[in-house]
Amino acid sequence: MSESGMPLEKIMLVEDEEDIRAVAELALEAVGGFTLKACHSGANALENLDGFRPQLILLDVMMPTMDGPSTLRAIREKPEFAQTPAVFMTAKVQPDEVKGYLALGAVDVIPKPFDPMTLSDQIREIWEKLD
Repeated sequence: MSESGMPLEKIMLVEDEEDIRAVAELALEAVGGFTLKACHSGANALENLDGFRPQLILLDVMMPTMDGPSTLRAIREKPEFAQTPAVFMTAKVQPDEVKGYLALGAVDVIPKPFDPMTLSDQIREIWEKLD
């Protein structure tokens, strides 16, 4: 749930690739100053949702076992996270693919490879557009 006018502080990152996760963690924590919970899978994200209570969820699309769209559907089944903004990060950014992600309830899509130096700014811009 995006609280009107609240600054974005807590982000959950769901990314199975360790190197991408490490770069995103650095970009969001060191560069962006966010509090981040990095999860290596959709199941790991679901386990940590209640304890971490993210304001925004950043999801990789292609992951083994439970992909990004499946993870988002499972998150949406939890009433307290039904409105939590989710952003997909993916290399699959054809217009019809992006439209599909938005139809699933994502608020935006960040193309991979992303620029670690501007990732935090991109996230803040998305957050500011929500209210």
